[in-house]
Amino acid sequence: MAEDTQMPSTDIVTLTRHILAQQIRLGPAATGDLTLLLNAIQVTSKFIATNVRKARLINLVGLAGETNVQGEEQKKLDVLSNDIMVNALRASGKTAVLVSEELDEAIVIEKRLRGKYCVVFDPLDGSSNIDAGVNIGTIFGIYKLKEGSEGTINDVLQPGKDMVAAGYTMYGSSANLVLTTGQGVNGYTLDNALGEFILTHPDIKIPQRGKIYSFNEGNSMYFHEPVIKYLESIKYPKNGKAPYSARYIGSMVADVHRTLLYGGIFGYPNDKKTKTGKLRLLYEAFPMAMLTEQAGGVATTGTQRILDIVPTEIHQRCPVFLGSKEDVEDLQTFYKEEQQ
Repeated sequence: MAEDTQMPSTDIVTLTRHILAQQIRLGPAATGDLTLLLNAIQVTSKFIATNVRKARLINLVGLAGETNVQGEEQKKLDVLSNDIMVNALRASGKTAVLVSEELDEAIVIEKRLRGKYCVVFDPLDGSSNIDAGVNIGTIFGIYKLKEGSEGTINDVLQPGKDMVAAGYTMYGSSANLVLTTGQGVNGYTLDNALGEFILTHPDIKIPQRGKIYSFNEGNSMYFHEPVIKYLESIKYPKNGKAPYSARYIGSMVADVHRTLLYGGIFGYPNDKKTKTGKLRLLYEAFPMAMLTEQAGGVATTGTQRILDIVPTEIHQRCPVFLGSKEDVEDLQTFYKEEQQ
């Protein structure tokens, strides 16, 4: 039979099937609670994806007239996405504490619906790009309650290395969900006809070195010396090497997604203007760092492994550099030289 007339594969690996298979491999120790929680998250991703596609048609693009804890004006779609996630996670019966970028305080789930997991999330990263039709997304990380705890703020003030799962869903021409449960990284694409996320990018591995950098160079006048020197080294390389290409969208989900697939480096450093960095530790830096390391890359502040940081408050910020192992290590050499 000609190749273009072959029947499609009937062995479809959905996200639910894949998670269940991982649960089975863990044996009796696996309770299935994390599986049910991840199922709730994928349902929220489908719901948000649907609303992102029709946002302008149903007037969800405009401002909601409020500001979030970061002082940013909230889009209507931001508010809706946050409500979708909070309601679904609470109703799952598997969560105890929720932390959202859009809310000042953590949500402690009422006892009758309380589970043993905490979820930290940015319901709609890159929302300032909605009007321009640029890819946006949802970022999430999952912790298990500390031993003996019934759910307090301290359960999410743990280092990122203690997360049991992390991921993001990117909404664009397609909806792509990228997930790790500590056993590597897998990518799934939403099949709108089936209404299911299908495994399309199994066992994602970041190349050891890439040729793309993603930095907001509009802030370069504020950058510290190690970052300036590093960028100079890849834009004007010695020994006849080709320069790196700049690819910066401004949506962390989109920029990191490209970095995971093709390698290179994503950076959002602290600088003379934002001394602690711009990206939030709990629900932006930690999940993306976990994904990066699980895919064979490196995630650092420049001087410290991101996943080793112990948070002191839920909306804490930090510098972020992540991507291909060799590229990030090159950047770190400039920080080491400054410290000598």
